[in-house]
Amino acid sequence: MNIGVISTRLAGTDGVSLESAKLVTIAKQFGHNVFYCAGELDPDLKRQGLEDSRLHFEDEVAKELHDRAFVAKETAVTLLPDIEKRAAELKRPLHQFLTQYQIDTVIIQNAFAIPMQLPLAQALAELMAELKLPGLAHNHDFYWERPRFLNSHITQFLDQFFPPNLPDLNHAVINSLAQTALKQRRRLNSFIIPNVFDFHTPPPGIDDFNADFRQAIGLSDEDWLILQPTRVIPRKGIELAIELLHRLNDSRTKLIITHKAGDEGTAYLHELETLAQAKNVDLRYVADQVDDQRRAGAGQKTYSLWDAYPHADLVTYPSFIEGFGNALIETVYFRLPAVVNRYPVYAADIGPLGFQFAEIDGEITSGTVEMVRGWLEDPETAVPTTTHNYELGKKHFSYQTLKTLLAPMWQR
Repeated sequence: MNIGVISTRLAGTDGVSLESAKLVTIAKQFGHNVFYCAGELDPDLKRQGLEDSRLHFEDEVAKELHDRAFVAKETAVTLLPDIEKRAAELKRPLHQFLTQYQIDTVIIQNAFAIPMQLPLAQALAELMAELKLPGLAHNHDFYWERPRFLNSHITQFLDQFFPPNLPDLNHAVINSLAQTALKQRRRLNSFIIPNVFDFHTPPPGIDDFNADFRQAIGLSDEDWLILQPTRVIPRKGIELAIELLHRLNDSRTKLIITHKAGDEGTAYLHELETLAQAKNVDLRYVADQVDDQRRAGAGQKTYSLWDAYPHADLVTYPSFIEGFGNALIETVYFRLPAVVNRYPVYAADIGPLGFQFAEIDGEITSGTVEMVRGWLEDPETAVPTTTHNYELGKKHFSYQTLKTLLAPMWQR
């Protein structure tokens, strides 16, 4: 079977791209061929797909329509015809992709969930209906979960296409809260695809390529590398990580941010840098040295995110909101201790499974500081916790979990 993965972007280290790659791994294990279509593709995906910048959420027309809908709050009467016109244009590259690669079924990665690309959702839904094309909508975050999408004059349009109700379209969500909301709001059934890792394969460690990672970002072997492996956006709560380091009050602590800022502007990064300086916290923004893949050339080395984990002493995950928690499960996979804010999905779907972290409820407490200090001063004391977490991860969030979930659709 030929499976087509379609999204606005399938590149980099964002959660949608990372989780999409895991579904692809399982599809290939079932013996299927996979092809890609998006506004931006990783270089290694371009050979097996179609890249058209008009499909990207950063496409100028898409951004204009988004702003007219959610910033200017334009009326549906004047806005919807322009969305429909653009949707008709987007059908052409989509149809070309489906035809060129003889696609039998599609995986729609979040394009039916978050309304960043309004005409793309309409184009996809109409095309799937016309072609009676079966598929899976992998919905990571719905419009009703984001305040900025709740006040517009195109609610009826959103409820028609985000996500659409098509007879041959299965829906997957990434947590139980979204599953309940989708059923209540749209009367659509869904199943949960959690973030997963290949727990049956040990995580990579320090090797010849990444042995100098600490040196490359200006740290010594004696420093404590506190890893913040998330994008730099306000809902990640990174100010709580800064507060933790401030309270630890130890010059060995270095807060390392690995992901790029910019998805929602750079103002938050500047606020964090100012806050860190005021609280005497050593914050290192190393996104220009870390990407989704290793690269070396012209005297410059780019590390992967997985090159950072083996050097880390602790992971901070102080998010206020997460669709699930890819970086948290990644932390479990790398057997690292972590500080975790009890965001709603964690409280509903992860914490109750018995994981052991330094949990916080929106603020850093003295107990949290002392627990973390103990782990950093004597890393051996964290081993029982990280081993326990790894075994739970293997049980609940492994590739085998994902394979079992997808077998009814993809097993030959």
